[in-house]
Amino acid sequence: MSALGDLVARLLGRARPAVVVEEDPVPTAEQIATAVRDVEARIEGRVPAAVTARVHRITGTVEDMVPRLDRFGVGDRQAYTVVATATSYLPEAVDGYLRLPRDFADRRVVSRGRTSLMVLCDQLDLLAVTLEKISDAVYRADAQALVAHGEFLAEKFGQSSLDVPGAGAP
Repeated sequence: MSALGDLVARLLGRARPAVVVEEDPVPTAEQIATAVRDVEARIEGRVPAAVTARVHRITGTVEDMVPRLDRFGVGDRQAYTVVATATSYLPEAVDGYLRLPRDFADRRVVSRGRTSLMVLCDQLDLLAVTLEKISDAVYRADAQALVAHGEFLAEKFGQSSLDVPGAGAP
């Protein structure tokens, strides 16, 4: 409805129709894991070893990250990247390659002196590096939490009230 139409409707007392925006539901951990397993199943025996190795590297990182996604806040960019990689970026890259005849995909130059196979490998490498950076950041945060907890315990219990003066090693 136009701005003028909105004004006329309000002046005449007509309610403006409500706009309903539906958001895609957030995938569950099982849906995310299933998405990457589906990609692995689709490539089995259909792609060169270089692609298989890269896909396994990505799917392994995604599967490691899925149980940790709840540590990210709502709307976190890193969590979104992990989920989007599993459910969109990886499947779309692989499926685009699989739609091409093998000979064409592996031998015909399509962009800047590279074949479709090379383009796919570059995309998979970028996804893998991005996920590994996210994974590393999460693990580093976990390690820092462990260190902080150890410092807290040392401060709190460094000198135990159970220590008996003079009771030490013989």
